[in-house]
Amino acid sequence: MTKAELVTIISGKLGTEKNETQKIIEAFMQEIRGAMLEGDNVYLRGFGSFIIKTRAAKTGRNISKNTAIDIPAHNIPAFKPAKSFSDKVKAKVPVKK
Repeated sequence: MTKAELVTIISGKLGTEKNETQKIIEAFMQEIRGAMLEGDNVYLRGFGSFIIKTRAAKTGRNISKNTAIDIPAHNIPAFKPAKSFSDKVKAKVPVKK
């Protein structure tokens, strides 16, 4: 599902204009981004958490030059689904082969 499809579905369910719905979704995403850029996690009960994970420093390889490179420790954004949400997906969505 794309953001445009999400806007269409939500605006249809709420009976609002697509432009208004898009502004709301954009504001929602901007607030999550802003909180995470300040180092905060975002918890949405029953849905999941947008968290900041720390990756440890490690040594990698530059295959084209055949040299070792140091990859410094860094933070990445991640999503951790709520247990109830995860259980529903496991139960209802068939495994793709």
